[in-house]
Amino acid sequence: MSIVGTRVVRIEDQQLITQGGTYVEDLRVEALTGAVHAMFVRSPIAHARIASIDTSAALEAPGVVAVYTAADIDLAPHKAGPVVEPWLADGVVRYVGEPVALVLTEERYQLADAAELVDIDYDPLGVVASIDSALSDETVLFEDQGTNVLQTTGGEFDDKAFDDCEVVVTQTILNQRVAPAPLEVRGAACAWGEDGRLTLWLSTQNAQISRSTVAKGLGVESKDVRVITPDVGGGFGAKIGSDPEAVVLGWASKRSGRPVRWVETRSENLVSMTHGRAQQNTVTIGGRRDGTVLAFRLEVVQDAGAYPRTMFLPTLTELMGTGVYHFPKVETSSRAVVTNTTPIAAYRGAGRPEATAAIERAMDLFATEIGMDPAEVRRVNFIRPEEFPYSSPTGATYDTGEYAKALDKVLEAGGYADLRAEQARRREAGDPVALGLGIAAYVEITGGDSGGESGRLLINPDGSVTAYTGSSPHGQGLDTTLTMLLSDQLGVPMDKITIRHGDTDEVPKAIGTFGSRSLQLGGSALRQAADQVIEQARTLAADRLEASPDDVELSEGAFQVRGAPASGSVTWAQLAEQAELTADVWFGDGTPTFPFGAHLAVVEVDTLTGKVELKRIIACDDAGPIVNPLAFQGQRHGGLGQGAAQALLEVMNYDADGNPTTATLADYSFITATELPDFELVDSETPTTRNLLGVKGIGEAATIGSTPAVHNAVVDALSHLGVRHLDMPTTPLRVWQALTDARKAN
Repeated sequence: MSIVGTRVVRIEDQQLITQGGTYVEDLRVEALTGAVHAMFVRSPIAHARIASIDTSAALEAPGVVAVYTAADIDLAPHKAGPVVEPWLADGVVRYVGEPVALVLTEERYQLADAAELVDIDYDPLGVVASIDSALSDETVLFEDQGTNVLQTTGGEFDDKAFDDCEVVVTQTILNQRVAPAPLEVRGAACAWGEDGRLTLWLSTQNAQISRSTVAKGLGVESKDVRVITPDVGGGFGAKIGSDPEAVVLGWASKRSGRPVRWVETRSENLVSMTHGRAQQNTVTIGGRRDGTVLAFRLEVVQDAGAYPRTMFLPTLTELMGTGVYHFPKVETSSRAVVTNTTPIAAYRGAGRPEATAAIERAMDLFATEIGMDPAEVRRVNFIRPEEFPYSSPTGATYDTGEYAKALDKVLEAGGYADLRAEQARRREAGDPVALGLGIAAYVEITGGDSGGESGRLLINPDGSVTAYTGSSPHGQGLDTTLTMLLSDQLGVPMDKITIRHGDTDEVPKAIGTFGSRSLQLGGSALRQAADQVIEQARTLAADRLEASPDDVELSEGAFQVRGAPASGSVTWAQLAEQAELTADVWFGDGTPTFPFGAHLAVVEVDTLTGKVELKRIIACDDAGPIVNPLAFQGQRHGGLGQGAAQALLEVMNYDADGNPTTATLADYSFITATELPDFELVDSETPTTRNLLGVKGIGEAATIGSTPAVHNAVVDALSHLGVRHLDMPTTPLRVWQALTDARKAN
């Protein structure tokens, strides 16, 4: 019986639970002996000219080794999109949390006092704290650009696109800014060796990308930088690669002649680690009263923050803009603007959740306008199974999909008809506790970076296996999944297989972990490497068994003559003693896959107080064949919780002066088990032909489906009271305000 497809407890968890992980802060290695501690002095205001910086008092403080400012940094300029982002603020600060100076001390406890003594005089400038103020260009962040709009895609719209529609609905939707807030904040440690190489320990999802970024920033060759990734306490996309702080730390280590350690505080993390989402989407949807959508238009405005580090986010929203639907006419456009806020980058889906939230809200708006059940409107417009592979009008080519079947499974499991009947009963009775049902059908692009992945396999003399992968686990159970695949393929027990990753000396070439690519690409690479090692071993075994290689088979971890087991067998250990058994491959098929699913959320809203209670989430998430159902279930749980959190609670707020008002965990609301129901998971497996395992990525998929489902459920609960639109998050205060506005309007 194959171990693949069975529930296997994660092998990573034993050490994490009994001994604890080894994170950057835990490192005790010889190279870091005598390390100094670092803290960045960050701007307390959103937009200002730096009139002066006086470091003299700080330099005299106990334990201070050095204080550096932009005047000390002798590195080449660092580009963020079309503008320069200084390593340390140079002349102007553009967001609260921007690093202005770096303090090094002998002991960590000395940092805060020394940093307080760095005297910086600011001359405030006009603040651009919102998308609307950015579009007005009344204050321009980068004068040489002449505008805050730094990227535009899409052409002119067709004025007649909606002429044939009986019904047209338009709505502007805010997909609010959120903080990734990983359990482990950012951290790094670095030291230069006598050989002139920098070793950097970094909390990152991608050692290889980080190596390239840091080497380029320091002006050295990639071979002169080694990046090691210890345990990582959550990434969520915000730890793809490395931030500018890592380059500055490497530079400071060389300048000071000392190893350097840095771990930010939680408040630093909330204001200075890149944020996610922050899109304003205007949807226009039109069609016939029978539910057929004839035209759809999506206009995206991306808040890029103060420095546009990742300009691809709005284009991904456009790419996935039509979701699971076949529309005759589609138009999209996007603009990216800069504001005096923390830079935006990838987070839990990176542009695709924003697309799903927009199209799913549009489908509900259209359904409400024509008086049709939102489930039925979706069925009318789904891409049909016989249309795959399907080329969307926005440029994506979907591999496989059973969108109607996924929705039907969810509605049946949830008892949708009974729920609608209960909703009608409450409305007729005037029950103050409203019942809301939210539907979302989604498709996700995974592995969409067009790259491959590396995989290297070595059979050790004792028959154990060491596998090197370019995919870097950071909590998703990838060690277990890859070990299961290799155990099944090689017939080697799981406890004799070691997965190595996250060290650029051990795995010099890789693309890494992001965009739900690890299993479909990293797993396929190791599958390919294992195939090659098996063929090498088969040839050696054939000589020992005096048989043709074609007649030799691998069975339960040993090679034997097919149909003649009595003639003897040869083990992996015996063959590895005879010759080196190894393979180093690059799985180069970077064709993306498109997992999909449907979610149903059930909420209750107390219309007297505005309180929202999430009662149920029923979810179908189709990622193709499942290697480890236990790990798959865990990933879905995490995504469902994260999506519900955005719909109900999470938002990174700024006031008109660009001050973050949710800069601590006392203000930035996490979701907890108290606010979440038991998840009801529906199974579905639709394989793809685009990789060796037939699998699709799943990391962000549950988030992509649950966010609009929960949000739509809250709006649905209030629709009979006149509430037609409600921005996320649907906190009690916002719900109460929406109810008040609806009552006034009526």
